[in-house]
Amino acid sequence: MSPSDDRRVNEPQGIERPLPSEARGHWGSDSIADVLRALDIPYIALNPGSSYRGLHDSIVNHLGNERPQMLLCLHEESAVAIAHGWAKVTGQPMAVAVHANVGLMHASMAVFNAYSDRVPILLLGATGPVDPVKRRPWIDWLHTAKDQGALIRHYSKWDDQPASIPAAIEAVLRAYQIADTTPKGPTYVCLDADLQERKLDTPPPVPDPARFRPPAPAVPPPAQIDAIVGKLFDAERPLILMGRVSRLEAAWRARVELAEALGAVVLTDMKLGGSFPTGHPLYGAPSSTFLGSRSAELLRQADAVLSLEWIDLAGTLKTSWGDRPPGSAVLHVSRDQQLHNGWNLDYQGLPPTDLYVMADADATVEALGAAARLGSRARPAWPDRSPIASRRPPAGASEAPITVAQLAGAAQEGLAGRDVCLIRAPLSWSGELWPVRHPLDVLGGDGGAGIGSGPGMAVGAALALRDSGRLPLAILGDGDFLMGVTALWTGVHYRVPLLILIANNRSFYNDELHQERVARERGRPIANKWIGQRMNGPDIDLAGLARAQGAAGFGPVRRWGELGAVLGEARRAVEAGALAVVDVWVEPGYDSAVTAAMLKQPEK
Repeated sequence: MSPSDDRRVNEPQGIERPLPSEARGHWGSDSIADVLRALDIPYIALNPGSSYRGLHDSIVNHLGNERPQMLLCLHEESAVAIAHGWAKVTGQPMAVAVHANVGLMHASMAVFNAYSDRVPILLLGATGPVDPVKRRPWIDWLHTAKDQGALIRHYSKWDDQPASIPAAIEAVLRAYQIADTTPKGPTYVCLDADLQERKLDTPPPVPDPARFRPPAPAVPPPAQIDAIVGKLFDAERPLILMGRVSRLEAAWRARVELAEALGAVVLTDMKLGGSFPTGHPLYGAPSSTFLGSRSAELLRQADAVLSLEWIDLAGTLKTSWGDRPPGSAVLHVSRDQQLHNGWNLDYQGLPPTDLYVMADADATVEALGAAARLGSRARPAWPDRSPIASRRPPAGASEAPITVAQLAGAAQEGLAGRDVCLIRAPLSWSGELWPVRHPLDVLGGDGGAGIGSGPGMAVGAALALRDSGRLPLAILGDGDFLMGVTALWTGVHYRVPLLILIANNRSFYNDELHQERVARERGRPIANKWIGQRMNGPDIDLAGLARAQGAAGFGPVRRWGELGAVLGEARRAVEAGALAVVDVWVEPGYDSAVTAAMLKQPEK
């Protein structure tokens, strides 16, 4: 096909339509593609490779590149990150294809993020022919592994390498079912290249996927519901820790109704998506990456704590109570133990609990709400019930440098009148900087707390939000942006509107804090903490890197007086359908709870 033909088949929103293909037989990979369509998977993010060339052909020429539609990515880590962002919004798995062992190794960090964040992803890989007689010299041997799934087995829910097409059909159905079962996570199916390219005389039937749906969410037995309700109604100061919960509006309303029925103070976690309105009188304290002093104080005052899939319940209780046993009754609702293994320590400490309920958080809230409405006595009031307002820092002088808090305020002002989804925020963020009124107002972090996932997750989430009416916004650190910048090409190519603001402190500043901590402990010069951390000379043209991917690039914006006009221009570009990036130079500095955790210093 000539370049002009290629341009002709690119339609609005980046749908690449193949030329019609005359059916000439049925191949193994055609059956696998049929399963993906039967599962109604809309997209498959991929970086191409010869090990799955059969499946690639089937998606293009057998399915017509539609349901699933290919999303071409420039790196496998970006492909998985895009699926991760998609799942953060929809709660549903997107498919991803990676090339052999080398592609899976590239993707592995993003797989770890998805696993740690408990989001579903259907990951398809491939290996050179398992039968050595059918391998090409050198390359097929290099790209064949005896146990490819072992590369990610410690941080995925399940993997398989089927040896026949009927087994491959079942493996994909099982992988989707397991990925989408709470606690959710990535699954992996490795497809033999020879199996994909085998011609089939009689294609096996594709089963009805409706008969292979994930199980219904686990609901606690009535006795446990009664026990939880009894504990919470008997308490004078009940508190709810809202952890990993869904983005569904009905579940959001159920959480609010339960808190109101119990008169319970609510705490949330900035690492997770929106779970409770921050302006509600029962909202206890602004969220943060690490537990803040106000949240710890409320936990100490509470006499009953309901934990709903809270990340690191043991660490949270220890932060509040120190070495003493918690003085409140602890009611722990979580199915997360089903993923815990001996390699990956993301399960954190072992929390002391008075009642451990192995059930789905949303289903438990619904059941508790129904029971709590039966309560007749009035709830005693907690002190300090005034709503917490989001913080709007004062504007700076025109030539003054910009703080992260001021960037947050400028973003709120510049995007006023729009429903915004804050897809990501940097580690320097504080929960009080952004109001949460809807489950899609914020999406939280990447799970694995590494660097480089932000751009890909932003593109994936923005794709899921494309027809929602929400303006997708990601505020990324400069290090995160630099490691994943080529993910933007995919967003531009498939015409995904998205606004990215880079909080550019020209440093891997998190590690400056670590070096400061070590220097303090060893009595060495703190002034040296910047060496090997700061990116100052030459300055990196982040807006130029964005433009190189086809995005609209703005900046760098160095002074407060420039910021409003540039944000307005970037907003207009996004509302016209563009992906826009604004490089904003910010002063280094972190939320006080983060700094205290890094330096082992008490908050002031």
